[in-house]
Amino acid sequence: MKVTIFAAIEIASYEVSMKIYALSPKTMKEITYVRHRMELGKDAYRLGKISNERVEELCSVLLDFKRIMKEYGAAEYRACATAVIRELESSSLILDRIFVKTGVQIEILSNSESRFLGYKSIASQEKDFDKIIQKGTAIIDVGGESVQISLFDKDTLVSTQNIHIGTNRLKERLSNVYEQSSHFAEVVEEIANNALKTYRKLYLKDRKIENIILIGDYSPYISRYINAAQTESHAMSAEEYNAFYKEMLSKNPQEMLNVLGIPAESEALILTTLVVYRKLIEETEAKDIWMPSLNLCDGLTYDYAEKSKILRSAHDFENDIIVSAKNMGKRYQSNKNHVNVMTTLALTIFDKTKSLHGMQKRDRLLLQIAVLLHDCGKFISMSHSAECSYNIIMASEIIGLSHIEREIVANIVKYNSMDIISYEKFAEGSSLNRDQYMKVCKLAAILRISNAMDRSHKQKIQEIRVNLKDTKMILTVDTLEDITLEQGLLREKAEFFEDVFGVTPVLRRKKTM
Repeated sequence: MKVTIFAAIEIASYEVSMKIYALSPKTMKEITYVRHRMELGKDAYRLGKISNERVEELCSVLLDFKRIMKEYGAAEYRACATAVIRELESSSLILDRIFVKTGVQIEILSNSESRFLGYKSIASQEKDFDKIIQKGTAIIDVGGESVQISLFDKDTLVSTQNIHIGTNRLKERLSNVYEQSSHFAEVVEEIANNALKTYRKLYLKDRKIENIILIGDYSPYISRYINAAQTESHAMSAEEYNAFYKEMLSKNPQEMLNVLGIPAESEALILTTLVVYRKLIEETEAKDIWMPSLNLCDGLTYDYAEKSKILRSAHDFENDIIVSAKNMGKRYQSNKNHVNVMTTLALTIFDKTKSLHGMQKRDRLLLQIAVLLHDCGKFISMSHSAECSYNIIMASEIIGLSHIEREIVANIVKYNSMDIISYEKFAEGSSLNRDQYMKVCKLAAILRISNAMDRSHKQKIQEIRVNLKDTKMILTVDTLEDITLEQGLLREKAEFFEDVFGVTPVLRRKKTM
């Protein structure tokens, strides 16, 4: 049985870590786990930069990691950083310095990507993951910058929201309070309380949460302490957590750090984490708490194994992305029947014209998301819906999409109804490169054609057959409805499609005997 050795590196707010796994079709076995304590977040969140000394230290650690990878024979690796690097204005300069000195290419994950990988890590390790999310479940990822709450029910992602009450953010905001007050936990609770009560009102009003899965930088320490006598279990009741919480607060800071095995400089961070977890348990009213000892490295490895077809997941993660976009469309009152028909039409055209566009499966997903969100701007303005749709999408988190992918979707939707501009003008206000600009053009052209075929929102056309013939794309429909309007609108949209693909779309009714 073939075994692949893979290394995953996470550069986080408090430490740099690497896990090396042996991957086979049946197992995902951790070989080694190395960590180096480094409070990059202390500089980043307070000063907005990372000192030269910290960068040099990080380079030294990464060179050690490379040596360890070579010793274990790692075939491939993936190194990722999250908010601690993402929020820096000088992030590109720092990453270039690191690459020149170490040869390690670091990828900056968007918030939605890192959280998506966070719950992929859960699926990677826990056999009961799919069983647990059949019931109302909240996956809560407490990071240095923010807290992400993803709600599942019946194996489906219901919603995911990001709240800016991360541990490092709270710690820096309350640094003076921590030094002067013996009631730091109560002060943290006051700040977290308002944000979480608002979240409960908006997203938990009619929803029952039975399980909570808690992940974050300090969850492994807490889990190990509470479940010390249960080597296989990461479960506890809400009562057990509350008892643990009271026990920790009864100790002086040094005692608390000692029993949990946490470095001394983490005193305020672990206390902040404990408070945020307790408030989340209280607001969701969940009875069962699950706290696996995982980090981003597990998610990166599982993602690699899944995409490399080494392992097959029982859970459909791509569907989670689609459901997240559907829920977003629902929030902005998109026309469900119109969107369903457009989805069928757009994806059929995409699938039948691969020889024209040369795009991949991931691009098909971006097209589907663009269809789901193409009308969301009308919730704000009927006359400026394209710009409003663009702004809504750019300001929203779509779980599992990178910032670049979200920008691609936003532009596809924008240029569904606005005239496309040259790449030179486009590049003045966009981070997309020329290839990504072309992707926007191709997918926007398909979206325009699909929208034109149901512009009346009457769903006259439910299905189409697509045939490429010489310089024409024949779209044949079987309908008893009058499609004069759709044929006229399609001719209006045909020019841009022809400019992009070199073929003219023609709408025809199926001949009847």
